[in-house]
Amino acid sequence: MGYKVFAINPGSTSTKIAMFDGETCLFSKNVAHDAKELASFPNMAAQLPYRRDMILQILSDAGQTLEDIDVFVGRGGGLLSVEGGTYEITDLVLEHARTCANGVVHPATLGSQLAHEFAERYGAKAMVVNPPDVDELQDLARMTGIKGVYRTVHLHALNLKETAIRHSHQVEKKKYEDCNYIVCHIGGGISISAHRRGRMVDGYDIVGGEGPMAPTRCGGISVYDLLDYMEQENVSAKEVRRLCTRSGGFVSHLGISDAIEVTRRAAEGDRHAEMVWNSMIYQIEKGIGAMAAVLKGDINAILLGGGMVHNEDLVNQIKESCSFIAPVYAYPGEFEMEAMAAGAIRVLDGEEELKVYTGKKVFEKFDF
Repeated sequence: MGYKVFAINPGSTSTKIAMFDGETCLFSKNVAHDAKELASFPNMAAQLPYRRDMILQILSDAGQTLEDIDVFVGRGGGLLSVEGGTYEITDLVLEHARTCANGVVHPATLGSQLAHEFAERYGAKAMVVNPPDVDELQDLARMTGIKGVYRTVHLHALNLKETAIRHSHQVEKKKYEDCNYIVCHIGGGISISAHRRGRMVDGYDIVGGEGPMAPTRCGGISVYDLLDYMEQENVSAKEVRRLCTRSGGFVSHLGISDAIEVTRRAAEGDRHAEMVWNSMIYQIEKGIGAMAAVLKGDINAILLGGGMVHNEDLVNQIKESCSFIAPVYAYPGEFEMEAMAAGAIRVLDGEEELKVYTGKKVFEKFDF
């Protein structure tokens, strides 16, 4: 029997929970929350007792106990940029999660707070694994054409890194730190990233409007065209930010975010839906090509993860365009809960060092 881990992943209208004994999942549940009830809370932090009590009730109803858990892992969020890895949940982590120190207000910030509260109650450890704020860009990837404006990234770091770690062990028979990959997460948001020997050295900022369009995100477009659009349509900066994360992509074109519905419409002859779908894949392929240049062609594999990778047409198009770069492997869905548990277990087994959050950004500016 291995270490027992309880993972907590709060989302906009649900909280995913999972209990592991080593790599074996003993219990998992996606706890749904009523959107109107969540909206009644004055702020994100006020939701914590509600979500905590519902988790405890679900566990009680299922006959599960947290008494013998070794470590509680929260999704993380609200932190300033960090290197990848597993972090102890300290007072500073909790303070930055509560105050959303990075300026992003998201239920993921409740993950570390819930993990800490449970750990205190049951006498266990509390950690976060590869939080959304992981930023390992190499220096060359940070410069822009505007003095004083530098690139940072927000990516699906947890799933990107776990997909690479699993592929390394299962297929390459090597350590993640000994391999180079292009890793994509293709879901509601689309992350494309270059991994060089265990570090995510480049990728597209999916919160900032970089990379390919996605079901709810506009992706990268010409600044000049965007300014024209804002003037002609009388669109505010706030509305443009929504296009970057919520109302762009499929939603802007077709009024829906469901990829299954988009492909159904395309199959039935909707030329607009077909063009949007194929254009998104084309942009993913371009992004993969760019990351191939970042890695100078030294690439073990191209890895595809995320919900849309269940679609065979998407995978086949990417294979047709990108297999000349490196072998393409599909890992449909996501490993977020497994990744949270695996990160904690690597620390408990002594394979990785438990990191301490400093509250200092990994990068602010160059000294020139």
